[in-house]
Amino acid sequence: MIVVAGEALIDLVPRGAGALAALTPALGGGPFNTAVALGRLGSPAAFCSRVSRDAFGEALLGRLRETGVAVSAVQRGDEPTTLAVATVGADGSAVYSFYVEGTADRLFTAPRVLPPGTRAVSFGTCSLVLEPGASAYEELMRAAHARGVFTTLDPNIRPGLIPDADAYRARFERWLPSVSLLKLSEEDARWLGGTPEEWLAAGPAAVVVTRGGDGLTAFTRDGGEHSVPGEPVEVVDTIGAGDTVNAALLHGLATRDALGEREMSALGADGWGGVLGFAARAAAITCSRAGAEPPYAHELAG
Repeated sequence: MIVVAGEALIDLVPRGAGALAALTPALGGGPFNTAVALGRLGSPAAFCSRVSRDAFGEALLGRLRETGVAVSAVQRGDEPTTLAVATVGADGSAVYSFYVEGTADRLFTAPRVLPPGTRAVSFGTCSLVLEPGASAYEELMRAAHARGVFTTLDPNIRPGLIPDADAYRARFERWLPSVSLLKLSEEDARWLGGTPEEWLAAGPAAVVVTRGGDGLTAFTRDGGEHSVPGEPVEVVDTIGAGDTVNAALLHGLATRDALGEREMSALGADGWGGVLGFAARAAAITCSRAGAEPPYAHELAG
């Protein structure tokens, strides 16, 4: 079982050009998208979050159930669902404005136990920024790692949500000893101001850096550096692409019995090439269609 911990929200995606283009609601949130992608790939997955009882919250839980993702670890609240307004550039890239005050996911509390059979827990995005929930997710990360559970982190930086950049960077560094696998984009890496070598020295057994259409690179503690190119695709938008990479990395490691720091470190060039190549193909499919619509296993067969 792979548990994904973090927010579920509604993306408001423009259908047309201009500031007053019509906005279409879409189910989203980085951790939510990662959980859906895991379900579609066929990995046993569970979602750990706090979700509103409003209509949007019911729709979010409905999608998780439809995808086969367990929701027994989801807390509920009467507060509204977080909204994220997307602006899509000419190249398909998306930036977001968030409406987060008083929303349900911010009041998440750390559970005492994880679902039975948990092998890994994935963290990231807004849930590690917005208090008081951020401290609860951090508590869960530290507790899971201390019990020997494989942990992954995708910071997925949203600068508009971070009031004190230096304080966030310091907090990020404090997370690293509790992280098994760090995945982040080139843009995130530049914003954080560190290097894979520095992050590896702080804790993770591997760091994966995504480079958009140029592919992915994994850096490992033994000095290894493994890269694959991006998959050529006509990009509609990049919404959910990074989240798909998170899921594909976890799925790829799970299928190789490498959801452990020692096992992951032993993958070698061929193993990493297979995991990264699978993630690149999965992300390309997500980019080929509107919104966060990760691929199903049959779309990646062969």
